[in-house]
Amino acid sequence: MAHIALKNISKVFGAKTALRGLDLEIEDGQFFVLLGETGAGKTTTLRIVAGLEKPTEGDVLIDGVNVNEWGAAERDVALVLQQYSLYPRYTVRENLEFPLKSKIRRVEAADIEERVNRVAKTLQITHLLDRKTDRLSGGEMQRVSIGRAIVRQPRVFLMDEPLSALDAKLREALRTELKNLQMNLGATFLFVTHDQVEAMSMGDRIGVLDNGRLVQVGTPSEIYANPRNTFVARSVGSPPMNLLDGSVSKGNAVADAGFALPFAGKASEGQPVTFGIRPEDMFLEAGAPAEGAVHDIENHGVAKIVTLRAGDAVIRLTTSARDKLAIDETVRFSWNPEKVILFDKSTGLSLRHSA
Repeated sequence: MAHIALKNISKVFGAKTALRGLDLEIEDGQFFVLLGETGAGKTTTLRIVAGLEKPTEGDVLIDGVNVNEWGAAERDVALVLQQYSLYPRYTVRENLEFPLKSKIRRVEAADIEERVNRVAKTLQITHLLDRKTDRLSGGEMQRVSIGRAIVRQPRVFLMDEPLSALDAKLREALRTELKNLQMNLGATFLFVTHDQVEAMSMGDRIGVLDNGRLVQVGTPSEIYANPRNTFVARSVGSPPMNLLDGSVSKGNAVADAGFALPFAGKASEGQPVTFGIRPEDMFLEAGAPAEGAVHDIENHGVAKIVTLRAGDAVIRLTTSARDKLAIDETVRFSWNPEKVILFDKSTGLSLRHSA
């Protein structure tokens, strides 16, 4: 497998700057997820690692070797795309064999058969080997596409939103399979997605991209609990973190929306800030210091996601499915003061990080 390092990578397409001074390190055998919205620079980063694009500035290193001038074949990486890119007139077996029959690799016939059968068993597509790929479902085609990458035994797996075209149930199943596969192979994966659930459930580490800049890198739990700025806070978590503008007064968080709650953070008296609090750290309880009206209720089985309106603020919190609530009902709410994160109101940067 391989260790990947991107050093001060920038990429310009005409008047558009897709990446700006990107520094990124992916350890050997790590499942690294690059998370960002459409246009953030995720696919451009992937294509630069693959050798399909050259950086305008900066260096790409694989196992400590600068590969800027190497082509995609020389880098020995496998790319799995959202579009399945299979040969429709070939059988599944022929699609899996195809990358092993190139003049570059010259794999022996017996080895080809052994690799194909092993990969088919791993991905549970053995029963499909003699079927034409144009007769497969979307999930089956994506399994074959992943299998065609695995069978090559590349140094690095690059995956560009490979699950986004699948339905929710299949996407969940393949997330688990891909993560298990990566662990069994001990392989280096770079997986890009706009789906924060994929990022949180699959990644050993996550990098959050915003408009071509890498905003924060960390484990899923680090990024969830300690976002660097309000962009990361909004990007990670479902439902996302509540962000309430306000200021600090006498040890209380005074929201512009018109309520005050205690908090345990450090900020200057009167400093304009944004208070961040996760929905699971907010509570409905009689006698709580703040008041709001129930605007919406989403029932998720074991829990409900409740949307409150408190003045001009919209606040989401989670509560037990057993709690009986009605739309427009007036309720009292509070939060865990220890879990409040303060962000600078003008920059959006967490005061923890700026300190």
